[in-house]
Amino acid sequence: MNWSIRWRLSFMMFLQYAIWGAWAPFLWKYLTGPAGEGLGMSGAQAGIVFGMLALACILAPFTGGQIADRWVSTEKFLGVVHLGSAIVLYYLAKAHGFATVTTLMGAYCLLYAPTLALTNSIAFHHIEDQRIFGQVRVLGTLGWIFAGFVLAFWRNMGTPVGVADCVLLAAAFSLIQGLFCFFLPHTPPAKEKAADPLAFREAFVMLKDKNFLIFMIIAFVVTTELQFYYGPTEQFLDQAMKVPGKLTPIVLSVAQAAELLAMALLLSYALRNWGVRKTMALGTIAWPLRYVVFALAPLGPLAVMKPLVIASLTLHGLGYTLFFVASQVYVDMVAPKHIRASAQSLLALVTLGIGTWLGVQFTGLMMDYFKPAEAIGNWTPFFLVPCALTVACAIAFLLFFKDTKSESKVTS
Repeated sequence: MNWSIRWRLSFMMFLQYAIWGAWAPFLWKYLTGPAGEGLGMSGAQAGIVFGMLALACILAPFTGGQIADRWVSTEKFLGVVHLGSAIVLYYLAKAHGFATVTTLMGAYCLLYAPTLALTNSIAFHHIEDQRIFGQVRVLGTLGWIFAGFVLAFWRNMGTPVGVADCVLLAAAFSLIQGLFCFFLPHTPPAKEKAADPLAFREAFVMLKDKNFLIFMIIAFVVTTELQFYYGPTEQFLDQAMKVPGKLTPIVLSVAQAAELLAMALLLSYALRNWGVRKTMALGTIAWPLRYVVFALAPLGPLAVMKPLVIASLTLHGLGYTLFFVASQVYVDMVAPKHIRASAQSLLALVTLGIGTWLGVQFTGLMMDYFKPAEAIGNWTPFFLVPCALTVACAIAFLLFFKDTKSESKVTS
């Protein structure tokens, strides 16, 4: 892979996750904030809005993956949908009311969702050694961090804190990404004659493999529990740990900084020396450790627990890299070449789609049940729920996932 291709793929990843990082960590608090500070939605309503991306990811294998595997070059498809996303985000920033916000969020997510899998697919297409994927993907983490710092800088200038600032920033990144995608390396549809003109149907056949099915089930459950981090963490930091709202973008970037380092320095080593199974198992174990810290934080002195909570954010970055980024490498290894875009979309369907949507709804219901906004101590039982389930996932992964074939491919 020459330098020109590498930097273009890296910058593509930078913008891809800068878009997502501009709004994802900050939208929940605004949706559920009281009148004057937010839209005053219930946890269940916020779950519906926040879950639009997940619902869109369920459709991704039938749209983006199919189009890229069979009909249109990937870079052109990415350019068109990102430009469309920029337009929708502009109007979303001006929207008020549950119905309007939900409709526009749904339209945006239908455009953005396919790009999450297709940016991975286009990168793998041009990368000769799968183990260096992390070195390209790491720029996505840097983009997420960059978006948080830009937003923090903007808010510290005294501008109002709300959904408009983060959504407008995402719109700006989408516009740049849409234009840039037309300059990505040409990635045409697969030339191999396919047994089925519908690529996504061939991707679903992969679920007949026992190890692949086990992997997908565990990835699904893990994803449902990660929504306890993605949605309420900003509110938890503000209410329980007394982190000012204008500083939360910077504090949350600790997780992405750890992810960046893990992706740049650890992932290739882990895949080469430990294999897929041990790498992803270690990633799964990181999350319950973080949830334990979150659960115990309200019970101890703030001076001790606040820095401990902030430090524990690094476990999210470690877990994300060693499980989810490694899982993208695993899927690319085991998928036939002519359906790799659809295979990545299948992974997105199970995790970013069904898993995320159900997880967001579950998180919203647990927020309404435990009511942590009413008492700081209620955060403890709230975070013990995902802690227990992620521990179960780690144990199940070690017991049942035994894909030794993929491990030998990585280490060879």
